[in-house]
Amino acid sequence: MINKLAASELVLNDDGSVYHLNLLPEDLADKVLLVGDPDRVPKVSKFFDTIEIKKNKREFYTHTGTLRGERITVMSTGIGTENIDIVMNELDALVNIDLKEKEFKKEHKSLELFRMGTCGSVNPDIEVNNMLVTQNVVGLDGLMHFYQDYAFENEFSKNFLEKFPYEKIKPMLYFSDWAEDIADYYADAKYRGNTATFPGFYAPQGRQLRLKALDDKFLETLNDLGVSNFEMETSAIYGLSKLLGHKAITVNCVIANRRRGEFASDHHASEKMMIEWVLDRIIK
Repeated sequence: MINKLAASELVLNDDGSVYHLNLLPEDLADKVLLVGDPDRVPKVSKFFDTIEIKKNKREFYTHTGTLRGERITVMSTGIGTENIDIVMNELDALVNIDLKEKEFKKEHKSLELFRMGTCGSVNPDIEVNNMLVTQNVVGLDGLMHFYQDYAFENEFSKNFLEKFPYEKIKPMLYFSDWAEDIADYYADAKYRGNTATFPGFYAPQGRQLRLKALDDKFLETLNDLGVSNFEMETSAIYGLSKLLGHKAITVNCVIANRRRGEFASDHHASEKMMIEWVLDRIIK
């Protein structure tokens, strides 16, 4: 294993902060809330008792403070697994690499990562405005195939691969699951499900404007294979967490049921409900 990193491998800003997140190690708490939308960061941190750090660069906004006596960070990731690739590697660098010496630390630190987002459901039985925790996830974006030593298999993945009918997409698939030892935070969520992470918002999610999607029945097929909902980040968060030794779990508020054509009447209210629901559970 290489212990000394070249400057081109770990790029830092002039103040020594990691390049994209613009953070120093002391800016980060051990519990990190990951949200997609930068505008959601202040909607979360307004519930904090104190805020000590406010930093941003590009789509990556970070607030760190305290809630009920515990330090906590909320960070925006932007959209997509390519952004998660940046976020996860730089979060890990903040706690497990000596940034000044550019050497791996001898003692590993594990972060608790809580993705908090909204999603659409492909299961007609799932009601909108409820919390859904991702137990298993399938990534259709291919990211984890770029990393050595990543392998994951369980009953969900074996069944999915066996029956997945789209041969062109099949080589991109990879799988992961939640960090079971932090799943109890969300023990009372109404739904526990299997999530598909898509590499796009339109055709991958079955939407058609001027371009036709692969198959009009794509979402229905995924539901038949055990998928309950879809979004655009969780597979990379779960997969990279396993490789890097962090603990990750995703909860989404279901704001749309695509099979029933339903959408939450007030998604801003749904978002606020989700934020309060999560904060009440991860910090007592």
